[in-house]
Amino acid sequence: MDMFDDTGPEAGQPGNQPEYTVSELSGAVKRVIEGEFGLVRVRGEVGRVSRPASGHLYFDLKDDRSVIAAISWKGQVAKMQVRPEEGMEVVATGRMTTFPGQSKYQLIVEDVAPAGAGALMAMLEKRRAALQAEGLFEADRKRPIPYLPGVIGVVTSPSGAVIRDILHRLRDRFPRHVLIWPVAVQGQACAAEVAAAIRGFNAIAPGGPIPRPDLLIVARGGGSLEDLWGFNEEIVVRAAAASDIPLISAVGHETDTTLIDYAADRRAPTPTAAAEMAVPVRLELLASNDALAARLSRALAQGVALRGQRLRDLGRALPRADTLLTGPVQRLDTAAGRLSGALSIAVAKKRGVYERSAGRMRPEALLSLITRRGDGVASAGQRLGSAQGRRLERARDRAEALSARLAPALARMIGDAQRETTKGKGRLADLGLRLDAAPAQRLSALSQRLEALDRTRQTLGYGETLRRGYAVVRGDGAVVTGRAGAEKATLLEIEFHDGRLSLGAKPATKKGSAKRPEQGSLF
Repeated sequence: MDMFDDTGPEAGQPGNQPEYTVSELSGAVKRVIEGEFGLVRVRGEVGRVSRPASGHLYFDLKDDRSVIAAISWKGQVAKMQVRPEEGMEVVATGRMTTFPGQSKYQLIVEDVAPAGAGALMAMLEKRRAALQAEGLFEADRKRPIPYLPGVIGVVTSPSGAVIRDILHRLRDRFPRHVLIWPVAVQGQACAAEVAAAIRGFNAIAPGGPIPRPDLLIVARGGGSLEDLWGFNEEIVVRAAAASDIPLISAVGHETDTTLIDYAADRRAPTPTAAAEMAVPVRLELLASNDALAARLSRALAQGVALRGQRLRDLGRALPRADTLLTGPVQRLDTAAGRLSGALSIAVAKKRGVYERSAGRMRPEALLSLITRRGDGVASAGQRLGSAQGRRLERARDRAEALSARLAPALARMIGDAQRETTKGKGRLADLGLRLDAAPAQRLSALSQRLEALDRTRQTLGYGETLRRGYAVVRGDGAVVTGRAGAEKATLLEIEFHDGRLSLGAKPATKKGSAKRPEQGSLF
């Protein structure tokens, strides 16, 4: 049915056509479009791409004649294995709808796939050129692989054949300590998990409970370009380029090339080749060490032999030992022959000197020496006595001066002691008077406090209340506070402020009697 009809009796004049509101018309168009295009696949080139802070993705799909606006919500973008980029030819799967706020139709995209391998390769080449322009693939950034790493970190799937091949190859060549960081090697979570594993290995502190790897291997088996696409993501390439630990890329087979291969320090054609690059062959090292040890032994023996021959050659050029000693022996014999005559002459000279000295040593000279020494001793004794007398006189003078100063000081000390004693007696008397008066003052204060408490007790007691005209009613000895209690009591007692008044007992009423005796009200 047509919603508009201009075939009325007079064109331009209102006829029997129904009137629609703007919202009704927009809803009708929306239902028609969504009903006709429930799920569609559209092939086109990605145009303008917008990624606002909300996480949604807005882009255009176009060909040489038309443009369709496309939207992917935040949850759908997270599930995409390939993100659309401007200039990329893709096949978008989604559903058509309208946006009434702008009177336009749009495609809600649920998945995006490249339109053939050529599109993926074009996007891959574009991304490689951009990262290379930043210098992430420069040769001077690459670090040398350690010759014999103590710990090797492997980023791969824990359940695939790749990790078994690596461990088997390491065991055959040179067993090392291996740390495995399990990741997804394809699919939506691949790129994020691989990048997090590389950063996690680099974040391990040296000397901690978990050993820090000396070498990293990022490994995966062969596959299609789509399967290996996670290793072409920018987040993985940047993590590999920023790794402080040397990294070997072993993704795919020899013909497979991913962007992580350019950022890694070494590229291995297969995971098994990566294990061979990581460690040398232990048996070859042992054989090489044995060969080097044999060469060293031969070199040492040959060196010792050459030096011995050289020493012997030099020894033949030297003169004989008896020839060298001939001259010194002759000189020794000559000196020995002259020594006996020289000793006799020296003894004769010493004897002459002794005799001359002995001639001067007469008894008169000895007595004269003793006399001189005695006079010296007597003179020293006289000087010692006079000096001792002077020292005694000086000591006596100092003692007399000190004694003269001692008497006034003693008198001052006695006077000060007497004054202090007088002051102490006065203070003691004052304290005695205060002590005598303290019990009376304390008793007086306690009596006043007791009287105040008694006045408070009397004020708060019910006796004062009785003086103001009230009374206490007791029934059978207990206080009665209501009429019902008074009627039940057999004996009532009223207490006034000046005494108590007892009322007689009430007559008992027999059970079942028709008439109850009357009792006058007390109130």
